[in-house]
Amino acid sequence: MIQTLFGKNGVQLLDGPNHKHRKEMFMSLMSPNDLKRLTDIAKEQWKIAVEKWEHMDQVVLYEEVQEMLCRTACQWAGVPVPEDEVKNLTNDLEAMYESPAAVGPDHWKGRNARNRVEKWMGDLIDRVRDGKVKPPENTALHRFVWHCNLDGNLLGTETVAVEVINILRPIVAIAIFSNFTALALHHYPEEREKLELGDEKYAQMFVQEVRRYYPFFPLVSALVKKDFIWNNYTFEEGTLTFLDLYGANHDPEIWGNPDIFNPQRFAEWEGSPFAFIPQGGGDYLMGHRCAGEWVTIEVMKVSLDYLLNRMEYEIPDRDLSYSMVSIPSIPQSKIVIKNIKQRYR
Repeated sequence: MIQTLFGKNGVQLLDGPNHKHRKEMFMSLMSPNDLKRLTDIAKEQWKIAVEKWEHMDQVVLYEEVQEMLCRTACQWAGVPVPEDEVKNLTNDLEAMYESPAAVGPDHWKGRNARNRVEKWMGDLIDRVRDGKVKPPENTALHRFVWHCNLDGNLLGTETVAVEVINILRPIVAIAIFSNFTALALHHYPEEREKLELGDEKYAQMFVQEVRRYYPFFPLVSALVKKDFIWNNYTFEEGTLTFLDLYGANHDPEIWGNPDIFNPQRFAEWEGSPFAFIPQGGGDYLMGHRCAGEWVTIEVMKVSLDYLLNRMEYEIPDRDLSYSMVSIPSIPQSKIVIKNIKQRYR
């Protein structure tokens, strides 16, 4: 995973005070103003995309949303990308998150993609520090380039490159959740009716249920810091341990009828940091819960709004199944849509 998904020296691999300090750098991007700027960009990119799709016979939703989210991520992060390089960057970011458990050619595809993007990003960071590129101050590129570690020194170019990619890559990966959003609207038409009659709260509940119900990344790994016993099992220091994200989100002791898609379960949900963990659990600052969880939710809400309210389309008969063992899981057909028209509101 280090060679493909996370990169060397990234925040995911830190612990203790160094992790907390680096995590604060990421959390500084999660203010209401920053998130609104992100959603404004995402809305504009969806609008542009739908206008293009109207002139296409059919659209592979997963691939198109990936590219749209790559544009969104780069604009939000302050990363300039030439138009003729957007598709290549999208493909490389996709390869990083689609290959963490792969072996053979797929693993090397992910590793080579990371090497290319890190080199390109490193050159960009050097140009920012030389004053040749000036990203807006409220962007990840600017903040990360000038962020200092606990010793008061700027982070190395390679480390900054890894951390900026840790902004871009996960946003592009939200395309998976966007596909599952379309799948849920298709498989549960009664939910479409509730959403059309409902309010923003129900939309939030629907998005949360998509994140709980469908498989994304099924697990996360960690090394045991010190010996402990849990459920009569001894975890020894240094043991590689896996946390079952999907299993926890389908635990019948926590979620009644967990295999039924039911957004209403979040109506009275109190926000426990350990029961609902599609992107890790615990505290954002002190633990390893994904700093971008709010980003995921807000971008998914924009996707839901467009798929539900701002476009008309048909989903032809295709293989809409999805794997329960792939990492990550993606609908087999990647959701094909056709006869796309804008819906003006």
